[in-house]
Amino acid sequence: MRVLFLGDVVGKSGRRLVAGTLPDFRRRYHVDFVVVNGDNAAHGFGLSLSVCRELFDCGADVITSGNHGWIVKEIQPLLDTENRLLRPANYPAGTPGKGAGLYRLPDGRKVGVLHVQGRVYMDSIENPFSVAAQWADAVRLGSDAQALIVDIHAEATSEKMAMGQYLDGKVSLVVGTHTHIPTADAQILPNGTAYLTDAGMCGCFDSVIGMNKVEPVRRFITNRASEKYSPEKGDATVCGVMIDTNEATGLAEKIYMIRYGGRLQESLPPV
Repeated sequence: MRVLFLGDVVGKSGRRLVAGTLPDFRRRYHVDFVVVNGDNAAHGFGLSLSVCRELFDCGADVITSGNHGWIVKEIQPLLDTENRLLRPANYPAGTPGKGAGLYRLPDGRKVGVLHVQGRVYMDSIENPFSVAAQWADAVRLGSDAQALIVDIHAEATSEKMAMGQYLDGKVSLVVGTHTHIPTADAQILPNGTAYLTDAGMCGCFDSVIGMNKVEPVRRFITNRASEKYSPEKGDATVCGVMIDTNEATGLAEKIYMIRYGGRLQESLPPV
């Protein structure tokens, strides 16, 4: 099975490039399943109904979110009704929506997706490692699902790497989101789980993590906020990761860094 994961979509420029290229990318590279992180897709913060429709319509099978996922109030009811939209699973009981799902492909194969949020330098919520362990024990790779994907939305690289090591051999892919900068450590861990510390963002890199650079730079210089952050509108780069899994075991056999468009050096798998 071939699974594509795209990092945090940031603002209109990121949405435009993803929407304009994902359908052809799926066909060209014979992608079976696509997960897109949409935590910053609606004007740089959160998700809206129209943004969700746009991402689903262009080929996203599942949209994960993160700490900004429900900033736009209109999205909160959708979290309870749309099983393809996930918020972090380790939020308290009673939080709208759910953090994991099992999805059936047209040919009958199944893909499980878990979304968790880290706790280092972020909100003190339930332990993501406990939640991930319970999920991986409940949904067995290779029997209950032919691929299992974990999006850990976290600040600390160490926390993301620890999650990868913790789940090695139990899931197909552990990929980090949230920091918007693609890391260079794509690998298959010793027991067969593909891993990447951060998928990066789908947004403009002539920016400060996707935001117009004037205000962030001014805040670092003056230690004062003058204006709200706004997403940069320049040419975007799509960043993510793609894996090929073993049909029998669900473990990863290949991992590819994905980068195209915009300013970053292109990285694409062979056709």
